Parts: sequence; C-alpha cells; structure tokens
Amino acid sequence: MMRKILIFLSFLLLVGCFAKKKTTYSKTRTVSVKSSEDDLAREEKTKKDTFENKKAEQVIETALTFTGVRYRYGGITKKGMDCSGLVHVALTENDIVFPRVSHQMANEGKRIKIGQVQKGDLLFFKTSKRGKDINHVGLVVAVDDEIKFIHSTTSRGVIVSSLREGYWNAAFVKATRIL
Repeated sequence: MMRKILIFLSFLLLVGCFAKKKTTYSKTRTVSVKSSEDDLAREEKTKKDTFENKKAEQVIETALTFTGVRYRYGGITKKGMDCSGLVHVALTENDIVFPRVSHQMANEGKRIKIGQVQKGDLLFFKTSKRGKDINHVGLVVAVDDEIKFIHSTTSRGVIVSSLREGYWNAAFVKATRIL
C-alpha cells in the first residue's frame, strides 16, 4: 500500500514539473487539510479485510484438500468425514476454535443475507423432514454468478455444490459469517 502511494506521489511530482501552471493574482487562496483519521480508519479496515480474506482462503484451501473423501458419520479424517467434520477440521487446522456439530455451528458468528455471502462464510441446511434442527453445513468456496460451497454428502462424499441446485436451495436455512 505504501509503495503504491509513493509511486502515485512520484507521478504527481513528475506531471507537475511539465504541466503549465495557471497564475492567479487576485483570488484569495484557501487551503484545507483532510483529517488523517479518516485515512487511518480506512487503512485499518483494509488491513482487517485482507487478513480475514487471507484466513478465509487458507480455510477454503484446507477444506478442498478433502475433495473426494467418502462420507462417514462423525468422521474427521481422509478415511471419511461428515459435513460438520469437514468444516471443523478446515477451521481447527487454521487455528480457529469452533463447535463440532452443525446445529451448534449455526449458533456461532453473525447471520448474513444471502446477497452478502463471501468466501469463507458458512451455509446451513435442514435436510431432514422429521427434525427441526439444522443438520447440514457447507463452507462457501466461490461467489460468482452462483454461490458454490464444499460439504460432505452421504451419497457422494466431499464435493463442491451450487446453492442454485434445487435440493440445496430448498433445504437452505441461513448463512453466517465467522471470519
């Protein structure tokens, strides 16, 4: 960031040397200085966003290493894992303490609207007709024209799916931000 500022200032200095200056004799000049607090707050927000995005990328990268692993209820290894096990392992391997079970995970973080979803957010689903609780979780890995998330399914194991798919769209309950 500092390098970009220095390059920009050098550019302005260089342009200023060659530009024809307009002389004003009768106008009163006023100088205003913008508060540096605004700049500092903006820079701090940028640093925080970059850190969070980097952490989200690391968690996603960890989760993607399990693609193709078969489903196993309660599993948390490459021999087999369930949906909450996948999310739990991806987070704990990146030093983030988080509950192990999907319905407990759903109580953590800040609830967000679907239009605000970013990489690293969690999506929660209710796939059982009998139970009232959330019983499935996925980790958002991409947000382009559609929201893609990694999760572990009983039929296909650890895969990346789209929230546009009818089954997942109908079962969707909420999204939360934890990073």
